Amino acid sequence: MKQKLKFLLLYFFVAPLGSFAQKPTIDELTITKDTASVNLLLRKSKEKLGTSPDSAISLAMQAKSLADEINYPQGKALSLKNIGLGYYYQGKSLETLDYWTQSLAMYESLKDETGVANLLSNIGAVYSDQGDDVKALDYALRSLSIAEKLGDKLRILSALNLVGNIYSSKDQTKDKALEYLLRALPLCEEIGNNESLGVISENIGQLYFEKGNYLKAQEYFKKAITVMGDNANAPFAYNGIGKTYLKQGNVEEALKYHNQALNLAEKLDVKIRMVEAYQGIANVYNKKSDLKTAIYYYIQAENLANELKYNPRLKEIYEEMASTYEKAGDYKNAYVYQTRLNIVKDSLFNETSEKKLGALQFEFDLQKKQNEITLLTKDKDLQAVSLKRQKLAKNAFMIGLVLAFTIALLIFRSYRIKAKTHKILDRQKNEIENLLLNILPVEVAHELKTTGHSTPRQYESVSVMFTDFKGFTTIADKMPPDDLVKELDDCFIAFDGIIEKYNLEKIKTIGDSYMCAGGIPTPDETHVLKMVKAGLEIQQYVASYNERREENGLEPWLVRIGIHVGPVVAGVVGKKKYAYDIWGSSVNIASRMESNGEPGKVNISSATYELIKDFYECSYRGKISAKNIGEIDMYFIEHEYSIPKTLLFKENIEATQ
Repeated sequence: MKQKLKFLLLYFFVAPLGSFAQKPTIDELTITKDTASVNLLLRKSKEKLGTSPDSAISLAMQAKSLADEINYPQGKALSLKNIGLGYYYQGKSLETLDYWTQSLAMYESLKDETGVANLLSNIGAVYSDQGDDVKALDYALRSLSIAEKLGDKLRILSALNLVGNIYSSKDQTKDKALEYLLRALPLCEEIGNNESLGVISENIGQLYFEKGNYLKAQEYFKKAITVMGDNANAPFAYNGIGKTYLKQGNVEEALKYHNQALNLAEKLDVKIRMVEAYQGIANVYNKKSDLKTAIYYYIQAENLANELKYNPRLKEIYEEMASTYEKAGDYKNAYVYQTRLNIVKDSLFNETSEKKLGALQFEFDLQKKQNEITLLTKDKDLQAVSLKRQKLAKNAFMIGLVLAFTIALLIFRSYRIKAKTHKILDRQKNEIENLLLNILPVEVAHELKTTGHSTPRQYESVSVMFTDFKGFTTIADKMPPDDLVKELDDCFIAFDGIIEKYNLEKIKTIGDSYMCAGGIPTPDETHVLKMVKAGLEIQQYVASYNERREENGLEPWLVRIGIHVGPVVAGVVGKKKYAYDIWGSSVNIASRMESNGEPGKVNISSATYELIKDFYECSYRGKISAKNIGEIDMYFIEHEYSIPKTLLFKENIEATQ
């Protein structure tokens, strides 16, 4: 899995420039007005960041007011930065940028390049959080340039790590990410920052793993373990080594390192690493073909990932579990986990959409704020000139107003006429499109509209169903034409509703025969289950319909239903009157299933039976001979087992995205 690398060292504090000789208490600040009081407030603000960001912001605000009062610009610059830091801890990016931008401007006016480098790096991190990599990189590289000129190793390290993290988010810039992180590594050693050394080593190891260089990945994961010991970041490195050994086919070493990761994560109660360790162990047993043990560990990983709402990891786990159950021949559970996989894909898609919308909203709010600041800081002389011009232009304005009103009236009249015309055209266009959608599937209709033709397609697995009323000709001879057509129409409208409910495709009606298909034009792995379910509901509807007919002393309408699954060719025929149709031996076999069925039953072929036997109880009823195919076994559907509703009604992600 491509993991987001860990940020480090982004928020270093610049030491206040004032004296610390006096150390007043907070109560004394009401009467002590000097730089020491400002610095004390800032120190207290820094202490509150982790526990109470509101208090940290309040103390920094007091420090700013006092710095303004005693004309202490260095204290004001640091106060603005601390206020922004408090908002950052609260997740308020817009307010954070506002105060950090003010702080940056003050450090630039003071020519304090250390403070400038620090703020540039901080602002770059905010833009990176918002997904604006272009702005993030601009600020990070500016910070790096200043820090290198100053020889400030701490800030060089911070900027290098930020640039590396930004570049790591895209495959095409991972080499650049490695370049910057490898430059940061010796700086960690020089300044003795083991925490940074360990995490950056892990980040480098992860990048090498994603590039497929497993020996290099092991080297840096092991370096991270040596530096960090048994701290909360170490299980990530142990899991990383386990993954590299599994990729190399060394299952025993892979299992050893994943178990070490699990033991350490459990000891430190780092649940996110426990999930990764369980999944790693399951993958090892999967590789060893010990599927029962693999499934046990996948379930442990699944339960904990659900607790943490760790959706990216759940996606991997469900994918692996569906594959493992299928390998074990447990198709029922394979269906269950395939369904869960689709649900979590939906969730991730929605999360991604929300993040994109959030980034757009952030950019809009930021631009709005900048525009407000620009308007508020306009030169007063410009406003005075504007007032004089207003006085001179007053008379001209009145004349222009009359002229503008006349023009506006003409434009409005023209607009009303155009709007009315467009409304009529839109209504006609919608009517035409709705008519086309009543005849053709959505995808086929769209292709016809955009290209002017529809390409026939071969489908390898399509379920085809035929229905037919037994003795319909005899019944038709006894009924008035109007009544006959009305009752047949009522039945087919009900059939249409059932077919639409299960996302199946009506093909056509021929007299009293009704034909539909599943799995076209959009492939659907559950189309067979849906088709059988629809056939049973049609039988239920007809049974209920016949009860009403018999109450009125009328002869019942007995329906036969046949279903077969196999390959077909589908496409549009005709030029003046379009019709979507399917062809192939599968259609003929489905028709034979119907004609050899019995009223009140759903007759299916052996190909259909093999696909649904885990979900329905069926009874064998003999063979029929099919031209060019040979003998085909037939079955009646007798009883439905439990089928998860999500299998029947889930959205087809591939089709909609």
